[in-house]
Amino acid sequence: MNTVKSVSPEDASALISSGARLVDIREAEERDQVIPEAYHLPLSGIGPDIMPLSEQQAVIFHCRTGRRTAMNAQKLSAATSAAQVYLLDGGFDAWAGAGLPVQNK
Repeated sequence: MNTVKSVSPEDASALISSGARLVDIREAEERDQVIPEAYHLPLSGIGPDIMPLSEQQAVIFHCRTGRRTAMNAQKLSAATSAAQVYLLDGGFDAWAGAGLPVQNK
C-alpha cells in the first residue's frame, strides 16, 4: 500500500501540471461543480478487490471537504498503483476557495 499525504490546493495544482491525476470521489449527484482536470471515480465504485487506477505518477483524491477522503485513505490508496497518493486538503471547497479553476457540470 502507498503512503498517503495531504496536499494543499496550490501544491495539488502544481502536481497536476507535472502529470499527477486528480480523482473526484464524490457521487454523481454531488457534482454540480467540478475541477476541470478531475477524473470521476465515485467512492461507491471502489471495492476491496478493485484497483481501477493504474498510474505511474501521483494520484490526488478529492471529495467536497476532504473529510471523506481522509476517512477512506487506505481504501483509496489500495485503488491505485501510483507511486504517490495524495488527499486534497479541504477538498473541492478549499480548491474553489483558493480561486483555482472550477466549472459547472
